[in-house]
Amino acid sequence: MTSSPTTTTDDPPGPDDGGGTGAEPGATTGAGTLTGDGDGDGAGAGGGDGTGAGDQAGTDVGTELGTGARDRAGTEAGPDARHQAGTGISDRAGTGVGPAVGNHALTGVGHGAEARATTTGAGAGTGVGTAVGDQVVPGVVPGPVEAASDGDPFAQDALPAPPGATGALLRSLLSARRGRVVVAALFLLLQQAAVQAGPLLVAYAIDRGVPAFRADNNGPLIAVAVGYLFCAAGAGVFQYAFIRASARVNQDVLLDLRGRIFRHAQALSVDFHERYTSGRLISRSTTDVESLRELLAEGLQELIGVILAFVYISAMLLYLDLGIGGLAVLSFVPLYALVRLYQHRAGAIFGKRSTAIAAVIVKFAETMNGIRPVRAFRRERANDADFHALNHHHERTNGDAILEMARYVIGSRLTANVAVAGIVLWGAFRVADGTLALGVLAASVLFLRRLYDPIDRLGMFLNSYQSAAASLEKIAGLLAQTPSVPDATSPRPLPELTGGQPGREVVFDAVSFSYRTGGEVLPRFDLTLPAGQTVAVVGSTGAGKSTLAKLLARFYDPTEGRVLLDGTDLRDLDTPELRRGVVMVTQEAFLFSGTVAENIAIGRPDASRDDIERAAKAIGAHDFISRLPEGYDTDVRKRGGRISAGQRQLVAFARALLADPSVLILDEATSSLDIPGERAVQRAMDTVLAGRTAVVIAHRLSTVEIADRVLVMEHGRVVEDGSPAELIGGVGRFAGLHRAWRDSLA
Repeated sequence: MTSSPTTTTDDPPGPDDGGGTGAEPGATTGAGTLTGDGDGDGAGAGGGDGTGAGDQAGTDVGTELGTGARDRAGTEAGPDARHQAGTGISDRAGTGVGPAVGNHALTGVGHGAEARATTTGAGAGTGVGTAVGDQVVPGVVPGPVEAASDGDPFAQDALPAPPGATGALLRSLLSARRGRVVVAALFLLLQQAAVQAGPLLVAYAIDRGVPAFRADNNGPLIAVAVGYLFCAAGAGVFQYAFIRASARVNQDVLLDLRGRIFRHAQALSVDFHERYTSGRLISRSTTDVESLRELLAEGLQELIGVILAFVYISAMLLYLDLGIGGLAVLSFVPLYALVRLYQHRAGAIFGKRSTAIAAVIVKFAETMNGIRPVRAFRRERANDADFHALNHHHERTNGDAILEMARYVIGSRLTANVAVAGIVLWGAFRVADGTLALGVLAASVLFLRRLYDPIDRLGMFLNSYQSAAASLEKIAGLLAQTPSVPDATSPRPLPELTGGQPGREVVFDAVSFSYRTGGEVLPRFDLTLPAGQTVAVVGSTGAGKSTLAKLLARFYDPTEGRVLLDGTDLRDLDTPELRRGVVMVTQEAFLFSGTVAENIAIGRPDASRDDIERAAKAIGAHDFISRLPEGYDTDVRKRGGRISAGQRQLVAFARALLADPSVLILDEATSSLDIPGERAVQRAMDTVLAGRTAVVIAHRLSTVEIADRVLVMEHGRVVEDGSPAELIGGVGRFAGLHRAWRDSLA
């Protein structure tokens, strides 16, 4: 392998690196000096007298829980913004944890895959673990809630969307159901016509029916009574028809929107999910969709009803008496001003509320996903303080929204009551001097009450509308995101396999790579992996091993250069063909809720039961699966929690074998296993790797023994390349690692 002469820093920043040192001294005295070792290159130190104190700028630095100092803005305090295969409490890991006991600092331990460049949490300056004598007592240093990194829309939960994207999203949801929307609107129009006919009947009864009754003519009053009854019945029927039609439209829209969010989230690239937490995605598909449901179910009916009532009643008032009608219409000028003021003030508040509830969900999901280290290192009190701060912030934003609503309701009621009082007083004087009929005044008063009564309902609509608009804006921002690893526009097929072996040649051609967060991770290099060769990649955390694997799996595209599979650029391959040809088995074998057979069949969904069992037998998993309560039909439950880590890894290998890929990537697939589990998995690896091109990323040198070739990486460069025997016999870095490993066995 060759590399360009371009130099890099000693610790290049990027998602593959750990790094970061705690920079804030402890705030209280105690006997323990805190150090912790995350799985990265740097240690976060809560130096001083036993506390890691978060500063008010938003840095959670070197707590009693260890290393990898991170600020709540989403970056680490050290030179690197990410931590690969790190340990810690945060979602997807990130910091090492290890309490100080007495005068001894315990090495941090934790779990997780690759830490993100952004984290979400309350109390941006949260520090825990005040050391008192020989005990560590959890403590909290309060700080601002959810500090965001410098303008990063991911950290601020404010993904950019094109202008008009929110309206376009709503139109696209409704356009496919345009016919049913029109029918529902027609039913509401008829319902409003039936309701608003009442005051006209009252006016007719007073001015015509009562005089006719005095003349012994009951016909007009009977006609009014029958007409009123008919209108009431019609209003009820049309209301039922509207609710039924609109409910179907509402549910179809929500079903469509949730499906869009889920499908789009799955289609987005891995780098998006490393920056945008799963808790926020959950908030988009639950809380934000629920806001739209409230608008569609209740708000739109109120809006259409208010608009129809205003148009119809204004016309009736102008028809009955031009002066009264004109005053009623003019009274809507201050009401309109109140509406615009409410929209302006409430819009920003509801946007903050949506962000606040997303932060609550993120913290909850993060804590529950990391419940083991939370319990192991007594994070309950600190997490409770963080959650309380986030929850309190959400409470405050909710309260602000309610106060804005209260201001609008009070102002609108005051305006409406003053208008009604003035019009009634003026109308009474006109009745007294004979210029206005009493029935007209009575009908006008009834119409006025019906005109102003919906003002409160309009307030409820505005409340629902502002909430839904803020939620739709965030959903539109999510749906506007495009994959950084797009599908091929003109896919090319892979050439036919030759030689009777499944492996294919892999070539990294003038490849370099930098993460979006900045900093070159892999300087320009060239590398060829012959078909059928097993290559082990070793090196310290942050050396670029996992980034190399992710480029091969096309979780990322190179910043420059090409990755070729049998001469075909990965960017030119159809995604299904790429996923069939290249399969990755990670350190944490993820199993979905469902049966063992279903989890194995993920490798090839159309596989028969015999194919599944044959793959399990080849791997050596059949015996333990047969001993499960229901064998292959045993539900492994969430994350495969019903079986051990080694058994989960064997199921993952059976899945990979069933997929029958040409290239297999094993990303530290045995690092979390005990010795018996590791040996079982290594036997399975011999079966899985036979004839395939394989890249094995390993910290344990026992895993390297099966390799034909070893690459030693440091700071994104390959510093040693050769067979295991050649490198062991030399004097380089790998030889030193091997001697240290051999001495540890002795």
